[in-house]
Amino acid sequence: MSALLSYEQSIDAVRRAGEVIAGDLTWTPANQQRIREAFSVANQWRDSHAHPMRSIHHTLRYHIRHQDLGGFTAARLKRMNAIRGKLRRMNSRKRPLGLETLQDLGGCRAIMATMKDADALILALRERCRHVLWDQNDYIHEARATGYRSHHLKFEYRGTGDKKIFDGRRVEVQVRTDLQHAWATAVEAIGLFRGEELKSGKGSPEWLRLFALMSGEFAEAERCDPPKGVPDRAARLRELKELNGQLGAVDVLKNLSHAVFWSQDAVSASTKPSYYLIKYDNITRSVTVIPQFESRFAFESYEKAESADNFSGSDTANVVLIEADKMDGLTKAYPNYFGDTLLFNMQLNKLLSGGVVEEYEVALQKRSIPTPREQADPSWIGRRGLWVEPRRKAKKDRP
Repeated sequence: MSALLSYEQSIDAVRRAGEVIAGDLTWTPANQQRIREAFSVANQWRDSHAHPMRSIHHTLRYHIRHQDLGGFTAARLKRMNAIRGKLRRMNSRKRPLGLETLQDLGGCRAIMATMKDADALILALRERCRHVLWDQNDYIHEARATGYRSHHLKFEYRGTGDKKIFDGRRVEVQVRTDLQHAWATAVEAIGLFRGEELKSGKGSPEWLRLFALMSGEFAEAERCDPPKGVPDRAARLRELKELNGQLGAVDVLKNLSHAVFWSQDAVSASTKPSYYLIKYDNITRSVTVIPQFESRFAFESYEKAESADNFSGSDTANVVLIEADKMDGLTKAYPNYFGDTLLFNMQLNKLLSGGVVEEYEVALQKRSIPTPREQADPSWIGRRGLWVEPRRKAKKDRP
């Protein structure tokens, strides 16, 4: 199946491929060719959303610049492990959905400085976008039970000329504020660290409760209703202090920011990659970032990096291919892959010290990846006439 086949020509093959990759991936001589072909179709279907995603991403950037809004954007194709997990969850429903119906194989994200900026961008996308807005979910004002808050807009691509071949491809846009993004980042970072699906409401009840309470604080700071089941502020603060005592949440979040080291010097200022391939190793908690300069090679590298887990059915790594305008936008839009929970932890600390949550229009611009401290080796002291260079302590991932 070619990525340039029409939606109608592709749909049956895509549906069948989705059924295979969502099922049992235990390899046998009898089924290995079927599994290989299914992943080939699924990868090509996902890759065919790249152009529609870039087009809608361009629309986001235009509206932000045109209205002089405070915000930044990024775009990414959905990870194959995430696709398989979503299909399995959908198959457990009374009316299961297939790969051909997923609306977020291509996703764009806009992180806005304030609610005012977020509202302005959402209104512009509703009223001035040539693509078809077929559905939306306002989780900002009606948060999910977990505390998740963001506005989702679901578009169907409409092209012109030879790009009409991509018509019907669906792309999801998420618009959220810095505070909402800090919350979602912390949830995903702790989930990766603990090996739990906290963002899906699965895992430690204590951590889930702490995040729900913090969502209530963030919502009130942005003049929105808190999630259902969250008590008033006085009760929230008492419970947050109790949970922090049980979990050591502040210290865990602080240590997590040191768990992953990655140098921004990996890509020189003179280069302009189109994509970044990021691999988060769930076992070693280390991150690899590889710049990609051409779309074809980027997609080939993405599929190769995912192939081991795809065919084994395991989940040893999170791999994502991200389109970003610059490295700064990458680390701010997807900071969970770098252990960056600074803004969330800063707000939690403030609450535990008797302060209140505040909007920060430029809060995320001050974030940086910390460098591990080295301890001096004093073994050379006292050696007459001899200088021994201190041995450097090796960098280690910290839990």
